[in-house]
Amino acid sequence: MVQAVEMLAARETGSYERLFGLDWQLLQDVLFAGVSVFVLFFVLSYLLFNPVRDMLKKRQEKIKTDLDTAEADKKEAKRLKAFYEEKRRHADREAEEVLRDAGKRASKLEADRIRLANEEAEQIRKRASGEIELEKKRAMNDMRNEIIAIAAQMAGKAVSANMTESLQDALIKETLKEMGEETWQSR
Repeated sequence: MVQAVEMLAARETGSYERLFGLDWQLLQDVLFAGVSVFVLFFVLSYLLFNPVRDMLKKRQEKIKTDLDTAEADKKEAKRLKAFYEEKRRHADREAEEVLRDAGKRASKLEADRIRLANEEAEQIRKRASGEIELEKKRAMNDMRNEIIAIAAQMAGKAVSANMTESLQDALIKETLKEMGEETWQSR
């Protein structure tokens, strides 16, 4: 406040000092400060800003390279994923085919075994039928031989004893009784 009062007093008297004086010294100081700031700016720019810019540029290039690499890796990962998905589907199809083939082979093997068992059973039946036929023929031959022997005995008795018809019927009945009725009826 004192300064303001002094300035008013100096104004009234007509001799006052300027508050902001533009003289050559001030202009030199301003010019010198401006040149110093520009020189300092260029020196700092060369010493500090350029290395920082270079570092930022290198970092930017590294980030771009990393992003490009990441994008390429992402594409490769997608390609590999699709490849392995296709491979898995193919493996699933192959597994299904193997199972189907195994089922078909098992069914065929089962059918072959059943067919072989049926053929073997048929052979056993045929053999048994053949054996039965042989036994029947043997039994028939044995019966014929017995009948022939009995008939020979009867003929011998009939010739030796002048048989009558009633005696002959009695002999036949007796012979049949000895042989058993089942032998004649089993045919």
